[in-house]
Amino acid sequence: MVTKASVRLLVSLGCVILAFAGNAQACAICFSGLVVTPGQRLDAADQAVIATPVDGQGRFRVMEIVKGDGTVGDILVQPGLVTPVAEAVMSVDGLTVGDGEAAKLDRKLVLLFHDKVSEKWTSLGAMSVDFAGWLRQLAQTKQSAETPKRIWPQLTLTSSYLTDAEWRDRIVVVAQQLESPEPLVAAIAYGELSRAPYAVTRLLKPQLDAAKLLTWTNDPRLASRRSAYTLLLGIAGGSGAVVALEQQIGAALATGDANNLSALLAADLELRGASRVDWLETTFFADHQRRLPEIQAALLALSVHGGADGTVPRQRVIEAYRYLIKARKPMAGFVAMELADWEAWDATADYVAIIRSKAVRDPAEEFAILSYLQRSPLTTAQAALDPSADQRQ
Repeated sequence: MVTKASVRLLVSLGCVILAFAGNAQACAICFSGLVVTPGQRLDAADQAVIATPVDGQGRFRVMEIVKGDGTVGDILVQPGLVTPVAEAVMSVDGLTVGDGEAAKLDRKLVLLFHDKVSEKWTSLGAMSVDFAGWLRQLAQTKQSAETPKRIWPQLTLTSSYLTDAEWRDRIVVVAQQLESPEPLVAAIAYGELSRAPYAVTRLLKPQLDAAKLLTWTNDPRLASRRSAYTLLLGIAGGSGAVVALEQQIGAALATGDANNLSALLAADLELRGASRVDWLETTFFADHQRRLPEIQAALLALSVHGGADGTVPRQRVIEAYRYLIKARKPMAGFVAMELADWEAWDATADYVAIIRSKAVRDPAEEFAILSYLQRSPLTTAQAALDPSADQRQ
């Protein structure tokens, strides 16, 4: 029987797992959660075309082939698919594309995807034929047979279905059109950036323009994309980036605003390296005046770097996690799943002591710690799971 308490436990545990994803997953700072990006829909489609409405009643003439079979000039017929340019709208990460901007196009063209399961065409919004080549490049970066894993209809959990090689190819294509003047192109590019592993995103450093990124992070119209561009600013580097990040982190700490703090801290770590982790430990883990959202932001920043294992080595992140376990025992479960994924078994004794002391009260955290101990090869872990162990001592 599934109780409300067990449901709450699973939901809480799910949040822990999603918040601290490993290096094969989307960057947890950018990724907005259970959402399908336009790029994923392109990957899943068996056909994609740029077409123009013929009569406004579901008939379209193909102008460009983006993916799959077909011929330019073909007429597609799907009753009910009515997409005049002014109505071809798609909302991505809080921004609406293809609405007012679509009316500015000289030609009434839309991007259509065909789903082989439903055998239906779907319009994503207005698209100029000028970007057909770029869309083909994007589609061609997905060569492997693995597809996104669906957990509910229309929802995809992770980005791991792309291989490392595919991501390296895709991120270069994506970078070409970040904040493109074509709204749907910009939305597609941002969607793929938002779910790219941080280790892959770091490869963009030679292509990044710090001044442009700084402008984007300060643009209120791009508020929903600010975290991703903040991370890119840290990768781009430069004196302007250092000053901007220092000022924004100082303001966030002074006001307690944690909205973009994880991205700011991750970017700061990228710029300053492993030596900056000492400051982060002291500022967030040792200072008991810090609120939970601030601590979570610091952990998320460390998680991203631990997954990438680059500028800040994973081992240094593990040491910071162990610092948290000792400094804030009630929060020790926050990092248990990730430590287990990284096979960082040095925390076993710490977790045994925490379980015996009952310092952790949250069921999801306790579950995470016990899962870590079950996976640990150290004998003390097995003793901790044996209810008669304390009686024998």
